Amino acid sequence: MQPYAIKKIKTFRAVQYVFKVVLLLIILLVFFLGYKYLSYSSGSVQQNNIVHLSNFYVTAPEIPSKLDFAGEPVPIENLDVYESLDRELLVNTYYHSQTILSIKRSHRFFPVIEPILKKYDIPDDFKYLLVIESNFTNSVSPAGAAGFWQFMKPTAQKYGLEITEEIDERYNLVKATEAACKHLKDLYSYYKSWTLSAAAYNAGTGNIDRVVSLQKTTNYYDLFLNEETARYVYRILAVKIILSNPQKYGFYIPKKSRYFPVPTEKIQVDSSIADLPQFAIDLGINYKLLRIFNPWIRKYQLTNKDKKTYVFEIPRKEYRDINKLMQLFSLTDTLGVATDSIQ
Repeated sequence: MQPYAIKKIKTFRAVQYVFKVVLLLIILLVFFLGYKYLSYSSGSVQQNNIVHLSNFYVTAPEIPSKLDFAGEPVPIENLDVYESLDRELLVNTYYHSQTILSIKRSHRFFPVIEPILKKYDIPDDFKYLLVIESNFTNSVSPAGAAGFWQFMKPTAQKYGLEITEEIDERYNLVKATEAACKHLKDLYSYYKSWTLSAAAYNAGTGNIDRVVSLQKTTNYYDLFLNEETARYVYRILAVKIILSNPQKYGFYIPKKSRYFPVPTEKIQVDSSIADLPQFAIDLGINYKLLRIFNPWIRKYQLTNKDKKTYVFEIPRKEYRDINKLMQLFSLTDTLGVATDSIQ
């Protein structure tokens, strides 16, 4: 046989081989895609069944049959009260990021706030007022109210908080909470109602007095108020309901995901500090941490002409490590619905 013919036969056989390989690959690809399609279809059905079986749906949160604020009954049986509370409960239940942060932060700040409220005989429910005012942040409102308790400058100074260019004690959690307690005691002495006192904390006594006089009632739940104050107590109640039993309203926050108190050391200073960043470095931290743990500092120096004593909280250096902080609180659990409770 001629070399040319032999070469032609070999070429033909090679083409046949390649064709068979390609055909086999196509058959395998079709089979694979068909299998994936069938698997996806059956999986979708199974997925839908799982969703159906687990009752995965969005619904209105349950409103308690009985409720009180600071020991004062809430007339839930009244249509207007029921629907006002329902609105705030819906908003806070489905405002997931904000409510989750509230739950996380409460474990750090409630242990500080609760004993102070108790010391001044202020009902424990007022800790939820702080949540709706600032959500545990040292924020500033458009009107100029500042700090966790959102004090306006005149009210803050009335209750002994120092406010200068270098210092603003509205940002001192302990001192601001004590000032809030004094303010609330005065409101209660005047109104003889914790509910109306809460409303006055928001609107001011002048506005509440005017509305009470015109409408001839001192019952908060019977007053026609501006929208912010009308929603105010219901927002407190909604936060109280959810944070008192977060699991019931769908919030499962494992222990290790919560924010816990950081161990600190207190340092008293009765002199001026020309360079607060260097002061922080000398203490083994940095200016950022100094400001986080002492937000009442507003500048880079402390001009203490009157030789007043200021108390700085300094975080223990080792607990900037989140793993060591978790070890301190024995936070070894993993995500699971059975471990979560704010109580």
